[in-house]
Amino acid sequence: MIAAAEEHEFEAAHGLPESLPQGENILWQGSPDWRTLAIEAFHLRKLTVYIAVILGLRAANVLLEGGSAWAALESALWLTPLAIAALGMLAAIAWLTARTSVYTITNRRLVMRVGIVLSVTFNIPFLLIQSAGLRSLKNGAGDIPISLASADQIAYFQLWPHARPWRLKRTEPMLRAVPAAADVAAVLAQALKAASEAASSAAPRIAAADQTHPSVSQRTLSPAL
Repeated sequence: MIAAAEEHEFEAAHGLPESLPQGENILWQGSPDWRTLAIEAFHLRKLTVYIAVILGLRAANVLLEGGSAWAALESALWLTPLAIAALGMLAAIAWLTARTSVYTITNRRLVMRVGIVLSVTFNIPFLLIQSAGLRSLKNGAGDIPISLASADQIAYFQLWPHARPWRLKRTEPMLRAVPAAADVAAVLAQALKAASEAASSAAPRIAAADQTHPSVSQRTLSPAL
């Protein structure tokens, strides 16, 4: 199952709630690019255009009512500091989100440490991952959504903005605004393939052991965390 744990002041390892067990190692670790996150997740560019249009319409309205060009400019400039403050606050939230988020891919699981005020770590074993995708952007960054095979789901608003947009019923965790996303996706794909092959090769051995010991007729393969 997916494990979620609140972070403490001390991390045994960067981005991880505890030291990795023997046999598990980190394949990749990184954080979102805050500029890409601001544009793609917080829609900073769209909001900037929207506010600019609103200020322009405000100035045009003054001109249409017979006001002078100076009065129109003054009308727009009067709201400009508030607009800049709002956009600056949004950019700061994006920066904090990126700074406090750490994505980790090991040879056994995906770990997402997220949260600005309350930091939470999600451990997602590879056995619970059905598939992974890739959405590349022009700057090389991108998003990697994760489709979960398990019935266990994470609340959308608990994950946001580290969740695929509009997947509210079946939330898909997403590595958001990851630099060099294609390379990261390749690492994850190779790790998932290796884990799947290891699980497939282990299944016959478990079946043989069950036949040798009939008393153990039902045995589940638990993911090692």
